Amino acid sequence: MNAPPDAPRSPVVEVLAWCSGIAYVALLYVVALNDGHDLTGLRLLPAALLAVLLLPLALRRPAGALALLLVASFAATVLTDSTMAAGQHVMGIGPAAPTQAWQIAFLQAVLTALAVGRIAAVGPRLTAALAASAALGAQVLGASYYRDGSSSFLATSAFLALMVLTAWTVGRSVDERRRHAADLRERTAEQAVVAERLRIARELHDAVAHSIGVIAIQAGVGRRVIDTQPAEARSALAAIEDTSRDTLAGLRRMLGALREAELTDRGGDAPLGPVPELADVEGLAARSEATGLRVDVEWRGERRPLPTEFELSGYRIIQEAITNVVRHSGADTCRVTVDYGGDDLSIEITDEGRGSIGLPGAAGYGLTGMRERAALLHGEFTAGPRPEGGFRVAVRLPLPVAVA
Repeated sequence: MNAPPDAPRSPVVEVLAWCSGIAYVALLYVVALNDGHDLTGLRLLPAALLAVLLLPLALRRPAGALALLLVASFAATVLTDSTMAAGQHVMGIGPAAPTQAWQIAFLQAVLTALAVGRIAAVGPRLTAALAASAALGAQVLGASYYRDGSSSFLATSAFLALMVLTAWTVGRSVDERRRHAADLRERTAEQAVVAERLRIARELHDAVAHSIGVIAIQAGVGRRVIDTQPAEARSALAAIEDTSRDTLAGLRRMLGALREAELTDRGGDAPLGPVPELADVEGLAARSEATGLRVDVEWRGERRPLPTEFELSGYRIIQEAITNVVRHSGADTCRVTVDYGGDDLSIEITDEGRGSIGLPGAAGYGLTGMRERAALLHGEFTAGPRPEGGFRVAVRLPLPVAVA
């Protein structure tokens, strides 16, 4: 099994890891051979410290480390048992006397369980199951050398099985949590992309729809009066020029914002202009007069700077509402009220037209876009015909505590 994806793949480090694993096997053999006759207390410490040599290989190639560990564990257990049994025979102790080979065997069982857990945490489920089965088989086989009697052997085998199963379960749990976290990151990235696409779509719609509507009306006016009223036609063409220039500037600003990161990485500067804000509503109202719609703007409360997203959303909502009035209501006047409250921003746009923009499909994506902008800022949006005639759009945006 390969190393986990985030592990470094330097050949030098790889070779050193394998060398450390092989050194662990050789040194464990030396320890078992020299200390097998009295492997108790502090004399067991060298065998435990040797596990540090296996750590680099276990982190990079856990399957390889497990294979070396099983070979070394089984060999050391058999060697220790044989050495201590021979020592007991020399001292005149009967062959049935228990040996202390179980100490090194249990130490190796702990290391084996850690290796199995590592494989389960970074590898496929089938590979982890095979590794756990191989580890348990080797340990149970080794237990026959240091456990006498069926009850003692069965108890030891059950303990080893529980240890391996616990390590495998913990490893799989770690793997599942890692995969779940990766899925969450991927979903979050996908949602961010979708949200950004929707934001760009709203910006394009709000920036272009208003201007195209104004240009279409002015072009129609100019076409009808170009022969009889040249001055009026020139005014219509001038309005078309001004509106198209503003639209082009807005599109350049939007595209520049999209390319800002790339240009910054290249050492360039994006030609960005100021983001539209509520103060620009006065200019929007002035440009709307060229279409024959008079827009009366009323400011209430203490006017103060708001966060960029509130300024932009408020401006775009007013712009879209005025566009709908121009294109669908047939009214010649509308009123825009902007109320700076203590803890919220309220916007209302009313007209005395036919109220047709409340009908399904009449306003296209306009009402949907305004509703989405309000929802993104946890605001309230209402739109519909007025009882006295005309149409009303109302938005309330709760302000952050720091601004309120």
